[in-house]
Amino acid sequence: QVQLVESGGGLVRPGGSLRLSCAASEFTLHTGGIGWFRQAPGKEREGVSCISSVDKTGYLDSVEGRFTISRDYAKNTVYLEMNSLKPEDTGVYYCAADTTFTQYCTLVPEPYDYWGQGTQVTVSS
Repeated sequence: QVQLVESGGGLVRPGGSLRLSCAASEFTLHTGGIGWFRQAPGKEREGVSCISSVDKTGYLDSVEGRFTISRDYAKNTVYLEMNSLKPEDTGVYYCAADTTFTQYCTLVPEPYDYWGQGTQVTVSS
């Protein structure tokens, strides 16, 4: 059974930075894609960033240039480096795994088979 465990969330002031981690077990990263999604109170879940089986990446327009997704194959972990954080970045952040080999990743949730429990990110002064 694939398991994904997120960590690294917290409270940060506007303009600050956080690095989220998504540790995967029973799933080898290069065989599929990973997506990061977030959900703010009263809003729908939205895709933030993704990385495909061949390391092609995608970003939500509002985070392009501020967030960077990467992965460490040795640790079987995907990271989301978040800089210049804004209050509108607040939400629960989830990582998800698409266990199908893909050239390109997607920011829509349907192809993702497994989801982590989420980590809270709060950007506030």
